[in-house]
Amino acid sequence: MSLKKSLYYFLILILISCSQIEKAKDKIIGLSEKEQYQKDREISDELFRFWQAQAEIGLRDSVAVELPYSEIGRLQPRSFAVYSYETYLLPGEIIEAHFETDSSQVLIFSDIYRQNKEEVSGFQKLASGKASEKNIQFESRQAGLYKVIFQPEIEANTPFRIHISKSPAYLFPVMGGRNADIGSYFGDIRDGGKRNHKGVDIFAKKGTPVLAAVSGNIGYTGEKGLGGKQVWLRDPKRRQSLYYAHLDSIKPGIDRVNLGDTLGFVGNTGNARTTPSHLHFGIYTQQGAIDPIGYVYLQEEADNIASSEKIMPARLSISARKAVLRNKPASSNSEILRNAEAGEFLSVQGKSDDWFHVRDSLHRSAFIHESLVTPAN
Repeated sequence: MSLKKSLYYFLILILISCSQIEKAKDKIIGLSEKEQYQKDREISDELFRFWQAQAEIGLRDSVAVELPYSEIGRLQPRSFAVYSYETYLLPGEIIEAHFETDSSQVLIFSDIYRQNKEEVSGFQKLASGKASEKNIQFESRQAGLYKVIFQPEIEANTPFRIHISKSPAYLFPVMGGRNADIGSYFGDIRDGGKRNHKGVDIFAKKGTPVLAAVSGNIGYTGEKGLGGKQVWLRDPKRRQSLYYAHLDSIKPGIDRVNLGDTLGFVGNTGNARTTPSHLHFGIYTQQGAIDPIGYVYLQEEADNIASSEKIMPARLSISARKAVLRNKPASSNSEILRNAEAGEFLSVQGKSDDWFHVRDSLHRSAFIHESLVTPAN
C-alpha cells in the first residue's frame, strides 16, 4: 500500500474515532433533547436562547380547551411559534396530544405540566415527548389543571394539525355499558348521611357480563357484607384494587385475568336487594377509596373540529369596532381575556372550527371568532 493511501485511511480512522468520542462525551454530559438539537443543527447560542425563551411564554399563556380539541395551521420559518393549552384532568384520565405535519423531518418538542403553586412558574413539568415522534401521552394520577406545550423547531415550514384527546385508563366494567348507565357517583350520601358512597353504580340488566377493567390478579371472590357477591381485582401497575359488588353470580375458577375477561354477572345481592340490578364499582389504594369516574368515563369521539382550509393568513386585522379575545374557542363557558379595537393586528397561530388561535401585540395567546377579523395585508 502506498504512503498516500496509508495516510488517507489513517485520517479516516481519526475522524471516525473523534465522532465516536464526541457521541460518548454527549452521553456523559447528558445533553437534553433541545441541547442536542442545537448541537446537531449548529445553532448559535444567541438564537437558541431566544428560541428556548418562547417556551416560558407558553407557560404564561392561559388559553384553555375542552377535549377532544383540534387545530390546523401553518408553521413559518423563524416565527418562533409555541402552542400551549390548559385542560382539567381527573385521576385515571390519559391525555394524548399529537402534532401532525406534512414533513416527517420536522421536529416538534412537547411537554406536559401540572399546576403547582410551589413552582416558580406555577407549573411543574411531568413528561416530555420525543421531538421526532411529535406526540406525547400522560396518565393523570392527581386531579388538577394540566398544560400541554408544543414547540416546533426554528426552521419548521409546513402545514400542521394538532389533536388533543383524553381517554379512561380502564375498560368500562360492564359489557355494552355507557356513561348514561352510571346512576350514582362517588361521595353521594348513604343511609341518611351516616356514610358516603365509595364508588359508582352502573345500572344494567341482570346477567349482563361484568368485565376485567385491567389485566391483573384476583385477590378475592365470594359473598359477604354489604357488597354481596363480589370480586376484588388487583391492578399491579397502579398498585390499587378494583372492587366489583352486588354480582348475581361469579365466574368460577378465575385467578389471573386479562383485560376484558368476564368476572361475573350484574345482579343485586348484598344490600342492593331492593334496588334495580347494577354493578357497584370502586377503586381502593393504601389510603382508602378513590373516585373511579376518571378511570372509566367514556370520552366522546373526536369530531372534525378543525376546518380543512388550505390558505391560512399569517396576520389578521380586527374589522369589528370592538372585539373580544377569549381563553377558549367558544362564546359560552369561556373567559374574556381582554377587549380589542378595530385595526389591531393579530398574529395567527392556527384555527379551530370558526375560531382563530392568535397572539396579540404583547405576544399573549387568545382565541377570536372569524366574524370579527379579516386577513391583514
